[in-house]
Amino acid sequence: MIRIDRKPQLFSFRVAGLIFRDGHVLAQRGAQDDYWALPGGRAEIGESSQETVLREMREELHREARIERLLWTVENFFTYEGYAAHELGFYYLLTLDEAFPFHETDIVHRVVDGVEVEFRWLRATPGALSGNRLKPQFIADRIDRLPASAEHLIVREGLPLLAAKETAF
Repeated sequence: MIRIDRKPQLFSFRVAGLIFRDGHVLAQRGAQDDYWALPGGRAEIGESSQETVLREMREELHREARIERLLWTVENFFTYEGYAAHELGFYYLLTLDEAFPFHETDIVHRVVDGVEVEFRWLRATPGALSGNRLKPQFIADRIDRLPASAEHLIVREGLPLLAAKETAF
């Protein structure tokens, strides 16, 4: 019998939203994490990406959201805790129907979703988002030039065998 060594792999279908206020974008992280991400989560079987992002906003922010437009679909390849990860992501521009707490530097909301998740507003500039380790990195690189219509990206972040690369279609 031939043994094939396979590296641990992880596939995820993630949907997230960009919510802006006063020059800031809302971000979330697990309370023990050292990086931030956009609010959102994994799609459930039979659920469209639009249904996912609206559900996630209700569950995590306790707010109804309105989808303005799809910004990016992304095939993101990266490593995470020893796994070779492949994430299919949909990123939407959102508006909340009800005001959400705002502070320029403090945590504004916490929720338990398997783990404790905290939310804060990050200044919506490439430098501030990179400095706060917003993942995936392409968002920081593009935050000041959101596309007028949806873009499809293929992003390879920090893979040892492949140079970091971003391709837009």
